[in-house]
Amino acid sequence: MEYHLSKRIPVEEGYDLVVAGGGPAGCAAAICASRLGAKVLLVEATGCLGGMGTSGLVTAFDPMANGEMMVVGGFMREVVEAMYERGFLPSYVTPEFWRRLYHRWTPFNAEGLKLLLDELAAEAGVEVRFFTKAVEADVDSETRRVNGVVLHNVDGFTLVRAQTYIDATGDAILSELCGADYLEAGRDTEHIMPPTLCALVGGVAWDRIELDAITPKGQQAAIEQAVDAGFFSQPDRHVPGMFRSGETVGFMNAGHVFHMNAVKNKSLSQGMMQGRRLAWEYLRFYQQHMDGFQHAEMVTTGALMGVRESRRVVGEYQLSFADYLARRRFPDQIAIFAKAVDIHVYDCTEEQYRRYYEEFHDSGRLAPGEWFGIPYRILVPKGWQNLWVAGRCASSDIQVHGSIRVQPAAAMMGQAAGTAAVQAMNFGETACSLDTDRLVDSLRQQGAVLPETP
Repeated sequence: MEYHLSKRIPVEEGYDLVVAGGGPAGCAAAICASRLGAKVLLVEATGCLGGMGTSGLVTAFDPMANGEMMVVGGFMREVVEAMYERGFLPSYVTPEFWRRLYHRWTPFNAEGLKLLLDELAAEAGVEVRFFTKAVEADVDSETRRVNGVVLHNVDGFTLVRAQTYIDATGDAILSELCGADYLEAGRDTEHIMPPTLCALVGGVAWDRIELDAITPKGQQAAIEQAVDAGFFSQPDRHVPGMFRSGETVGFMNAGHVFHMNAVKNKSLSQGMMQGRRLAWEYLRFYQQHMDGFQHAEMVTTGALMGVRESRRVVGEYQLSFADYLARRRFPDQIAIFAKAVDIHVYDCTEEQYRRYYEEFHDSGRLAPGEWFGIPYRILVPKGWQNLWVAGRCASSDIQVHGSIRVQPAAAMMGQAAGTAAVQAMNFGETACSLDTDRLVDSLRQQGAVLPETP
């Protein structure tokens, strides 16, 4: 049975760009486009910017250097440098973490990131609407052009018209509303990369913990023993772990929520409840089995589930694991990256853990000094005129998705999409037929690391 609703809603016009989603991709897209002169509306479903880094409490930026050089530039570099200057990184973190060191994460303070992104958006002139979701779209399906997007918040429904649109929702929500083609994880929930509900833990005596003991490898021995002893409700040997993010604060990335589908509300709702149970279970493990955590206490769990896989659009090009292994360069590359392929276990079997471990440490990792290119074409849903995607929902196969789904890569894709949208308006181009030489030149001027010659 279906219920058909007709409703008269107000229409807003005059925007150059609407960005759906205020995570790392959406912030980069909106702020960089506004700096280039566009009138930008950024809509975010939660009450802060930052996405997984703030609401999701994934409070560590993934590797931004390859052991020889920083491969992440532009807006993302500006953010991490500002976080460092303002004291929003732990005291033990140095610029070497993101400028040179091989496969090193950079922890940060989530509240500091919220504040910084608010300020950068305001300085750029971006209009931000929190607690706002895209719920429908007005499109011309024949020409594949978006005419407007229906938004909903406490004020009700509004149709907003703009010249260009960017989907930075992570789950390809705007693309799905528009009718763009996408690949959806979860049709077979036995083969969907599980998310984790991350948490912040206080009262950690980091000064009592030897460095080797707080590395993932150092924690693994205790995890293996606890699994064998039946401590956990699920015998999951893949625990990313507890990481220092402040003087007495830890970022806990532990507890896979297996078989959860992030684009099915019932599954997501049940997953949040399970994630909170697992967070407390892992806190008890650290309190009882790891020195320095005896007085640790739960501060908060994430307001967003740490989703690793949901939808990926079918783009003008699909970046592949073969491209990754070939260290492929592209004539239209808008970013370079070097993080290992990180496909988490699909279940608690020994086979899955061995597969993950070998892939992450051996077959799916580039050597120091190496990198691969991220092409512009993965940001364009195939054939669409004024719609881009950026972040986790970009066009890729699942293996290379395990490298590029993270915050630094998402920010670089967002900056490229925002720049492309402004270029399309200024020069009468479309998303699917953009002059990528001009785009690459513009990104270089904005500090992107693009070492290839024309």
